[in-house]
Amino acid sequence: MEVRSATTSDVQAVSVTLAGAFAQDPVWGWAFPDRAQLEVWWRFWVLGALPQGWVRMTAGAEAVAVWIPPGGYECAPEEEAHIEPLLRALIGDRGRLVLETLELFETHHVQEAPHYYLSLLGTAPEHRGHGVGMAVLADGLARIDEQHAAAYLESSNPVNIGRYESVGFVPRGEFELPDGHTVITTMWRAARQQ
Repeated sequence: MEVRSATTSDVQAVSVTLAGAFAQDPVWGWAFPDRAQLEVWWRFWVLGALPQGWVRMTAGAEAVAVWIPPGGYECAPEEEAHIEPLLRALIGDRGRLVLETLELFETHHVQEAPHYYLSLLGTAPEHRGHGVGMAVLADGLARIDEQHAAAYLESSNPVNIGRYESVGFVPRGEFELPDGHTVITTMWRAARQQ
């Protein structure tokens, strides 16, 4: 299966895939019950990650992975001021809880070692169950392994923990979100010395 770097012409397709993938997610499906809003939200983050060269996708955007390289950023410093107004425009007062959620993700993000951060991994609903998401994940991990680098992610859906463990991620910790019932699992994959 062909996996390639996304370009600016792919942003719409990538955002649609991610919105579909996260529409039923315990965190993001709750935060953005309207899929069109979720698509706008993901477009913002994809545009921030794209210049770093680690937004990977299948040929038709059936599956997408957004990696943040060591020393990189999810949101460029000059774009951070746009997050709160964007949330307010998309979801009104509920945006406050999403901001708290983002702060919790940042607080629990591992800091002690350089690593690639799997910010997002999603498969379009109509392509689930065919291994395309795992193929995109494997592509990124192979590239990371070539650099003998570590990787980190947060799993917002307990269903995915076993999938991540199958490719070498190990649960590292957990934290609860402001809704009082959603638990996020942080996971680490040590650098491979080939």
